[in-house]
Amino acid sequence: MDRPVPDRRMVLAALAGAVAGGLAVPRAVRAAGQADGAFEEVAARAGALDQLHAMVVVHDGETRFARAFRGPNLERAVNVKSVSKSIVALLAGVAIDRGFISGTDATLGELIDDLIPADADPRVKDVTVADLLTMQAGLERTSGPNYGAWVGSANWLRFALTRPFVAEPGEAFQYSTGSYHILGVVLARTTERTLLSLAREWLGVPLGIDLPAWTRDPQGYYLGGNNMAMTPRAMALIGETVRLGGTFGDAAVIPPEWIEVSLRPRARSPFSGDEYGYGWFLTELAGERAVYARGYGGQMIYVLPDAALTVAITSDPTRPARTEGHVGDLHRLVVEAVLPAVTAG
Repeated sequence: MDRPVPDRRMVLAALAGAVAGGLAVPRAVRAAGQADGAFEEVAARAGALDQLHAMVVVHDGETRFARAFRGPNLERAVNVKSVSKSIVALLAGVAIDRGFISGTDATLGELIDDLIPADADPRVKDVTVADLLTMQAGLERTSGPNYGAWVGSANWLRFALTRPFVAEPGEAFQYSTGSYHILGVVLARTTERTLLSLAREWLGVPLGIDLPAWTRDPQGYYLGGNNMAMTPRAMALIGETVRLGGTFGDAAVIPPEWIEVSLRPRARSPFSGDEYGYGWFLTELAGERAVYARGYGGQMIYVLPDAALTVAITSDPTRPARTEGHVGDLHRLVVEAVLPAVTAG
């Protein structure tokens, strides 16, 4: 696994861009990462979760809380694991809007026919971009117990495309990083760019955030759906962009129509029970409509649009974080501490 090293100049630019774009960073937060008075309970509860590393809370466009409790500081880019899937889904929306891909119903046979192995099941050619975005390709998943064999293979794309079908395309949610890696290859091939350059140009530049290089497969394609790195503040900027319908300050970052269609329920996770759109989980927290990006270990971006709230959390990336475990603790932290704090403030 690559260990991306952040460029300090880009980190400072991210902070400057955040202020210029409307994400206010109060003096106390910039100086020491301290909370205002309403967040004493948030700080106490977050600090008691030994797996939680850092947390940024943005309410109504203002950073109300930002602190690193342990692990890397707030200015260091960290591996956000499968939060990467939500980022790749946003990039897919831009690619469609700019005409590189005709739409979510475009098939692999139309997009990367020359990369489909001759011994792949013929149904692979009929898998659509929507199937990949919702992880309903039907192919045996490459995550969980299959992940090691997949990333240990000589050709990650071939391995993913030659898995046996366990369901018909579009019929069942199969959590699989392989689906997002296929999508990443589609983005690279149709744009004739790398996934890294797309992420930097389409997200990094307008948001003023650094996106360091991350893992590539043996053929040189950047891993779609895992191992991207960004700072907690950058995660919050991504969340705010989603909350604001794809815009941030004066920048039109993601097409608003894509945000709207991405946050429609299209599948359901058998693990958490939450619904899934295009790269984002959908649920309710304390009766509030909520969407979230989730990465292994407890890397989270929460967006609660009606509460004007975005919460970014990084955690120990080496420890599991199940819905009934650490992620459940993080859900409760948002419900029982963060929401009351922003209401009181």
